[in-house]
Amino acid sequence: MGVFAIHLPDVGEGIAEAELIEWHVKPGDLVREDDILAAVMTDKAAVEVPSSAEGKVLELGGDIGESIPVGAVLVRIEVDGEGNETGTAEPAKAEDPAQVVHKEAEPVAPPATETPQRETPAEPARRPDFAAKPVARASGTKPLAAPSVRARAREEGVDLRQVPGTGPAGRISHADLDNWIASGGIQQGAVTRGQNTGVEEIRVIGMRRKIAEKMALSKRNIPHITIVEEVEMSALEDLRAALNAKHKGERTKLTLLPFLMRAIVEAVREQPDLNARYDDEAGVIYRHGGVHIGIATQTPSGLNVPVVHHAEAGNLWDNASEVSRLAEAARDGTIKRDELGGGTITITSLGPLGAIATTPIINYPEVAIVGVNKMQIRPVWDGQQFQPKKMMNISCSFDHRVIDGWDAAVFVQKLKTLLETPAMLFVEG
Repeated sequence: MGVFAIHLPDVGEGIAEAELIEWHVKPGDLVREDDILAAVMTDKAAVEVPSSAEGKVLELGGDIGESIPVGAVLVRIEVDGEGNETGTAEPAKAEDPAQVVHKEAEPVAPPATETPQRETPAEPARRPDFAAKPVARASGTKPLAAPSVRARAREEGVDLRQVPGTGPAGRISHADLDNWIASGGIQQGAVTRGQNTGVEEIRVIGMRRKIAEKMALSKRNIPHITIVEEVEMSALEDLRAALNAKHKGERTKLTLLPFLMRAIVEAVREQPDLNARYDDEAGVIYRHGGVHIGIATQTPSGLNVPVVHHAEAGNLWDNASEVSRLAEAARDGTIKRDELGGGTITITSLGPLGAIATTPIINYPEVAIVGVNKMQIRPVWDGQQFQPKKMMNISCSFDHRVIDGWDAAVFVQKLKTLLETPAMLFVEG
């Protein structure tokens, strides 16, 4: 038997390290070639790392939240043959601590004076008395449990501090939680109307850390100016409904987004300074000819901004199809790195959850962002009486280092005019 070391591969051009966000294996697991070992986070997206060998996992190369350099050992596996590291793999001896794999996957063998934890086959998970011997936790120690176990405990009203854990270092499993509930412990651990003094420590890692860093960078570096304007949407909504009815089942259903993208393309044609990226360290504004529109998209792992490149070259249905494709890829994790970068201006929307007004944060290093707010019927004064109108506010933020207030206002008014008279979106020149 030999030891085969799997190193973190180069997961993207120019990436020197990646953050470890999820393990798919633990020491003792048997893996086959191409099985997923771990997921790491680059500057843009999560990447899964497959195994390049078959064998038993011996050691993990880091903890969740750690940054691992490209080329560093990610996993060591016991394989048939010589492997790719010198020496052979031997079972760890309990009396030699240097040979014990200090990861959370396998419990350390008990001292010889104690009775082994299991001398008979494991009992079914649900039993009022615990089949596995609970591991004592020091007083005041935070209980160890996976996020899914913690979520279940909250739903069931169970205080995990009172639940014995049978895993390594007293880790609480779903089976431990089942046993606690089945034994009536839920009555003892239930959260009552009394004071709840629990504090849960949640590490900010992976996509959430990237989002936090990007937002902090934007707010720290960019002096934002935000303009909110009302837009009367009746004409555009009538046109959208008519086009969808005409091409139902034949073309991608049109939402507001492709119309807004078309309006942005027309508006930045007159004000190209808004279709730009600002390198504040070099003191250079890169003004782009192509309009590459980012679409802020909520995904299970956090906020992503896939980019519709060259929106100026697509018609309504082209852009609608691309938005739909990119949003789906972002949500299921199949989006490519180059589809998450290179934006020159961004659209953000909370959809049906939208408010009357928002103050969107610019997607650094862009210089402008367009926010879509809730559409609703409001009374509007027409000079003689109030009329019910379908209204929507747009909230646009600008980098005040690059865009003056007057130019920002001109841009917002141009968007308002184009959205209120949508026929102008299709008039050349």
